[in-house]
Amino acid sequence: MSDLVFISFPTEQQAEEVRNKVLSLQREYLIELGDAVVVVKNEAGHIKLNQLMNLTTTGAASGALWGTLIGFIFMAPLLGTALGAASGALGGRLSDVGINDKFMTDAAAALKPNTAGLFLLIRKMTTDKVLADLRGSGGTLISTSFDETKEAALREALAAAAPSETAAPAAT
Repeated sequence: MSDLVFISFPTEQQAEEVRNKVLSLQREYLIELGDAVVVVKNEAGHIKLNQLMNLTTTGAASGALWGTLIGFIFMAPLLGTALGAASGALGGRLSDVGINDKFMTDAAAALKPNTAGLFLLIRKMTTDKVLADLRGSGGTLISTSFDETKEAALREALAAAAPSETAAPAAT
């Protein structure tokens, strides 16, 4: 079973930094993500989703490849490429993998203008190590499907002072 986490940040840059940190934790096998999406609410209140993978582009590339191969069979590779790319792009645009886009847009409406949020779909994680790395990230937990204990630990880790801020200045 996966858990969904939504964290707000004062800036898009902070949300992207935390997403990159979580992705690096995934490369270390400390967390397994189903999706990680940064949402941005601009001054006018419009919401933009910054997804990890552009399914339209991926679909177009895949469709073009298959269209070319099928086009060679019918002696019309250029026509096959064009039709394959168009159908692949359409298929990619209509598909939704990971967190539902409408759900994210609706939830992001709670953000203040000129702020950002980070949605994480977490399949598995080594909680203590992940929370230690997120300590002092500065985000505010909006919602989560964690149990109360994990949720409180995440809130505390995000709100905690960053390790460099807690170190005492060196005596001179």
